[in-house]
Amino acid sequence: MKLLKAARERITKTHPDHHAIASGMAWVILFVFLGKLAGAAKEMAIAYRYGVSEEVDAYLFIFNLVNWPVNVWFSVLTIVLVPLAARIRQGAPLELTKFRSELFGLALLLGVIVSLVLWIGLPYLLHSQSTGLPPTTVAIAISMVAGLALLAPLGLLVSLFSVWMMTAGRQANTLLEGVPAIVLLVAVLIFPSGGAEPLIWGTVVGVAFHLVSLAFPLARRGEIELPCFKLKSSQWPVFWQGFGIMVAGQALMSFIGIVDQFFAAHLGTGAIATLSYTNRILALLLGLGAMSVSRATLPVFSRVQAQGGDGLHLRSVAVHWVRIMFVLGVATMIVGWWLAPWAVKLLFERGAFIARDTQAVTEVLRYGLVQIPFYFAGLVLVSLLASQRKHKLIATSAIVNLFVKVIANFVFIPLMGINGIISATAVMYLCSCALLYWFVSVNAKQMDAS
Repeated sequence: MKLLKAARERITKTHPDHHAIASGMAWVILFVFLGKLAGAAKEMAIAYRYGVSEEVDAYLFIFNLVNWPVNVWFSVLTIVLVPLAARIRQGAPLELTKFRSELFGLALLLGVIVSLVLWIGLPYLLHSQSTGLPPTTVAIAISMVAGLALLAPLGLLVSLFSVWMMTAGRQANTLLEGVPAIVLLVAVLIFPSGGAEPLIWGTVVGVAFHLVSLAFPLARRGEIELPCFKLKSSQWPVFWQGFGIMVAGQALMSFIGIVDQFFAAHLGTGAIATLSYTNRILALLLGLGAMSVSRATLPVFSRVQAQGGDGLHLRSVAVHWVRIMFVLGVATMIVGWWLAPWAVKLLFERGAFIARDTQAVTEVLRYGLVQIPFYFAGLVLVSLLASQRKHKLIATSAIVNLFVKVIANFVFIPLMGINGIISATAVMYLCSCALLYWFVSVNAKQMDAS
């Protein structure tokens, strides 16, 4: 009883910012877990129907290329728009509606342009020798381009609506991220003949449903307006200041997945699929931490910063959560290493996915688990720097990450094969976490001096 009483008193005395982060993190973890269950079911269905086949290699190759600009857009919006929206609500709330409408119009235009570029450019890339894909896989991939190019405009709008929900402190967008996986799962199961069509149209329709599911609650709350294609809001200079820097950094950071894909393509048929199945399981673990950390800490840090909060207090809160997330990451890594064979077998080993594939994915997965503690801790530091509008530091970290990753790939892949790709990622996140912590420390010293 005394221990419970002492724990209750300690929790009561904890600063409200810690309570806000913990509460937000709990909801996000719940919603991410539910969404990831849908994603896991989808992966199980794909593994059952396709195994590590050429169709999966082709689908993932095109999907990852198409999704690259969408990921960049979402990452940049999250880092730039969440703190900016907090400042607008605090200082100029009447500007929010106008800015939101104009940002909607910008997203539509960008989506159409990106879709056309991908539709025209990807076939030329696939016909070149740089992809490393076998001719049969190239032919399948080319047939997927037209359909999957539609993901660009849909994905950019989904990202925008998701971030608008996040700026309001609501986490429903996290739960809704499972919608595309559910639709793709249904498509794969309904059309048992296989082929590329269930993968293509299940993905496109799933993202379209995701867009509608986000638009409906926003419209009901009056938080979505008709798009405006003239950028006249007074908030654009502030937005562009952070956006331009972060686009460069995030484009390079998210390009790491594309780099790995090209390296894997040269390791033979099935290598991309093996790496993808590994990353899908890692995403279940990383997603729980990544989304919960970013979506719980960034709104709180941004609100405190917008209200002119104490910078030293904000740093102490962040460092506290860095330690917590690093310890949780180590625990996740240890448990994950032990459970890896059972997890892979439970999720994938059926149909075309055989025991040999389970062994290959398990081995790569165990190497990939090493990245988790550094990844979790680094996300808290990114949220802190983003709330302080230190976009140049975040972009610098992303640029360094790409160089570290490419160099590590060249070092480890000849020694370890496909395991080298995932080991290089762990090295990259170790360096990234150390660099971000140094940035935060230097920034704190500068604040002390001023």
